[in-house]
Amino acid sequence: MTAAIPYAVGVPLDWKSGALAEGIRRYRNLEFFDAHEHWESVWLTLQEPQKTFLQALIQITAAFHHLQAGNPRGATSLLRRALRRLEVYPASFEGIDLAQLRREAGAWLQALESGADAKPVAYPRIRPDVAGSL
Repeated sequence: MTAAIPYAVGVPLDWKSGALAEGIRRYRNLEFFDAHEHWESVWLTLQEPQKTFLQALIQITAAFHHLQAGNPRGATSLLRRALRRLEVYPASFEGIDLAQLRREAGAWLQALESGADAKPVAYPRIRPDVAGSL
């Protein structure tokens, strides 16, 4: 008998408990590598469309880990790929305000691609849509 997959198709992602919640906490504390690790454990269990959605969030997180490590090229590449993946999703998906996340991540990508010294003040926020509460 196989164990139930905690995030099966049709079941909304739970950002309030478990590995997803811990990943949010780590992300908000700018612990990007750790956030990535927590989310990846969930990503491995998912099916589409949640799988690609969470992969994009993981890539955004990994991008800022690269930036913290002094690798702006790696950060730029990952942000570009993440934003491409998120293009197909609506403004809100799985309780996350993607419209705002895309704007904020896009501002970082634009600054990194231009080579500008001035970067956005804050990292992109992963926050709930108006109906959610993270």
